[in-house]
Amino acid sequence: MNTISCTIEKVAPFNNAVFQVILKPSKPFEFKAGQYLCVVMGEKDKRPFSIASAPDAEHIELHIGAAVSESYPMQVVERLKECLATGNSIEIEVPGGDAHLRADSQRPRLLIAGGTGFSYIKSIVEQKIALGQKIETTLYWGCRNQDAMYYETIAREWHDAHPWLNFIPVIEEASADWKGKEANLLEQIKNDFDSLKGYDIYIAGRFDMVGAARELFRTMGVEEDHLYGDAFAFIK
Repeated sequence: MNTISCTIEKVAPFNNAVFQVILKPSKPFEFKAGQYLCVVMGEKDKRPFSIASAPDAEHIELHIGAAVSESYPMQVVERLKECLATGNSIEIEVPGGDAHLRADSQRPRLLIAGGTGFSYIKSIVEQKIALGQKIETTLYWGCRNQDAMYYETIAREWHDAHPWLNFIPVIEEASADWKGKEANLLEQIKNDFDSLKGYDIYIAGRFDMVGAARELFRTMGVEEDHLYGDAFAFIK
């Protein structure tokens, strides 16, 4: 990993539990869509977050899920807010992770995000758009309710603008006017697919969800060499 200093351009809430962070690196660096960075809080305290922007973007975007009860990410948000107010920079280490987009693959793609796992998926989709790829892609984004789906608008815009992308929003608590699926995310995928054989699958979200997804997908013919998610490096 490389250590790079960044100035903070923006720290603003999407909703009451997720913050959008925009960083400007002091120098360009290379990474692959779907990789992550670590915010350096101390010499032995480096906290990972998916990069939500594509590799060719001028700025780095992060989506930090930081409800008040979750001190680990909230401490990062508070540090970033402090740096924004004082004009100080923060150091990051980049790039990390092996679950990046396999851009040369011609297999259909299944992208799965739980909550702020959408940040990982956003980088991949924006890179596909930048490359002009038209490989069949299905994007599932699961959240507790519509308020939690903080970037719903941009995902629906992708769906409308790109015939190769099918966006399927899934929430567990829906209102009467909800335009999407009301279900558990993994149950919805199980209902929609008889088999996952032949797909490249990219997944991000809470470790328990990702672990449960792998167990389910094994019953659906998943080829695990084509199942990508950084969580798998931390769960057995």
